[in-house]
Amino acid sequence: MQDNTDPRRILWYRTPIEKELFRELSQRSDLLGGLQTGAYLGLYALTAGASLYGALHWRWFSVLGLVFLHGMITAFAENGMHELSHNTVFRTNAMNAFFARVLSFLGWLNFVTFNASHIRHHAYTLHPPHDLEVVLPMRLTLGDFLRQGFVDPIKFYTVLRDTVRIARGRFEGQWELISMPESDPVKRAAAARWARTLLLGHAMILVVSVWRGWWMPPVVVTLAPFYGGWLFWLCNNTQHIGTQDNVSDFRLCCRSFKLNACVKWLYWHMNYHIEHHMYPAVPCYRLDRLHRALAYDLPLSPVGIAATWREIGSILDKQRVAPDYRHFPAFPEEHRPETP
Repeated sequence: MQDNTDPRRILWYRTPIEKELFRELSQRSDLLGGLQTGAYLGLYALTAGASLYGALHWRWFSVLGLVFLHGMITAFAENGMHELSHNTVFRTNAMNAFFARVLSFLGWLNFVTFNASHIRHHAYTLHPPHDLEVVLPMRLTLGDFLRQGFVDPIKFYTVLRDTVRIARGRFEGQWELISMPESDPVKRAAAARWARTLLLGHAMILVVSVWRGWWMPPVVVTLAPFYGGWLFWLCNNTQHIGTQDNVSDFRLCCRSFKLNACVKWLYWHMNYHIEHHMYPAVPCYRLDRLHRALAYDLPLSPVGIAATWREIGSILDKQRVAPDYRHFPAFPEEHRPETP
């Protein structure tokens, strides 16, 4: 095994792919990017509009269901912001930047601090302390799912507190100080400006709503990222949990699984997470084809969320009994890598 103590020396294994096919798969498209982003924002607008209309015309339990559905859709704004921040969704860079800001606002996300963290996450995936965006072992409980998947006041408080702090130009914590160093005042200033935009924008929504006597707009815009996230939780937490850290093979430190077409689209195709880490220049809407091209050399993918979480649950059970246990996924026999 290579020496990975210096992150600049990580020589990642990537499944070979024909140059012509890779060139084709890496093509960005304003049309396909517009379909992915526009359809997502259209669904967001539909559930938000139905919630607002229902509050005026329908019974409370119908409105509650619509609002919860809207929160479920809103949660995936984080995946959209993530893909747009990779600058691969649209061919036109300005459109990636614009819509990254739109989804960041809707999701109470700071795309500047996210980008600073995520660049390191891709370069040094699961090699602490150079990547602290994800740290293994991850411990998830039923209580985490119930709170984060239904109504999460703790997340609201944490996001609001950190947004206020960053808006004041204060950066704290080991990872934040690594990814947003004092030596980069331009990046810090950009993060502070966006934090102020979030605070001012959502404050304006609240003030106008109170002035006009509208109680629903803050619920479906400002508070939407903090309820209804159960499906996002089940999808997003599969990416690295139960995998291996300090390895130089994305097949061992990321997880891919198969989803039905609707949830896969809503998740911005991030169920193909090994492929995304191997070749991050490939737009999300082409990851299906990339997966088929690389499947001969990848771990066997669980089919569906339930099967994926059964696999994860089995790994976590083994790690509770034997903390040093490291899962090694099943591969096509002729392409099984050496056990590190």
